[in-house]
Amino acid sequence: ERKRFYQNVSISQGEGGFEINLDHRKLKTPQAKLFTVPSEALAIAVATEWDSQKDTIKFYTMHLTTLCNTALDNPTQRNKTQLIRAAVKFLETDTVCYRVEEPPALAELQKNEWDPVVAWAEKRYNVTIGSSTSILGPNIPASTKETFISHLASYNTWALQGIEFVITQLKSLILSMSLIDRHITVEKAVLLSRLEEEYQIRRWGNVEWAHDYDLCELRARTAAGTLFVHLCSESSTVKHKLLQD
Repeated sequence: ERKRFYQNVSISQGEGGFEINLDHRKLKTPQAKLFTVPSEALAIAVATEWDSQKDTIKFYTMHLTTLCNTALDNPTQRNKTQLIRAAVKFLETDTVCYRVEEPPALAELQKNEWDPVVAWAEKRYNVTIGSSTSILGPNIPASTKETFISHLASYNTWALQGIEFVITQLKSLILSMSLIDRHITVEKAVLLSRLEEEYQIRRWGNVEWAHDYDLCELRARTAAGTLFVHLCSESSTVKHKLLQD
């Protein structure tokens, strides 16, 4: 944390996009690049994060700012193709594809809650995904991976940074795409990603404050990542994706 050193937050349009101003100083990235974002809506959202800080700046609560810094500085030096392949690789260990056989109650819960999302994704993208109780997981067809690679290629690099961020929160490409396509809500996506944990909590009880804190944090990160993807995508592109069968 750092003591808040500014009074007012504003945005302005520069040559490279929209900039964030802290009083009369322009915001910079950790690598000292000018903090410039591609859309006015995203700039407003980031400015709101900075404006909402109180006496101290809690950087760990500023998920949109962090995502923008990652997109601008690209610390891992990955290109668009590498981002896409990293996202699709999550299919091999996707949360909703790994099922248990015991206890029967949890197995039934996974079937009832996860099967509809998998079925939606298979229909939405015209692919085969399936599930497995094997420790090796399901055998995802190469054609399925290629379809997701092709779909993700329709997003720009900034949006792909957000998609990967959401996937790492939910440990699931399928849940992430269902969320980004607005098939399910943030709350539902987080609940489905924590299905086994929630089952154990209901069975054995809650650890006071700890589980609730983890749940709220996961919701906040997932919501921020999803918002980031939408704000980095052209509205016409997002609308087109949502209208596809």
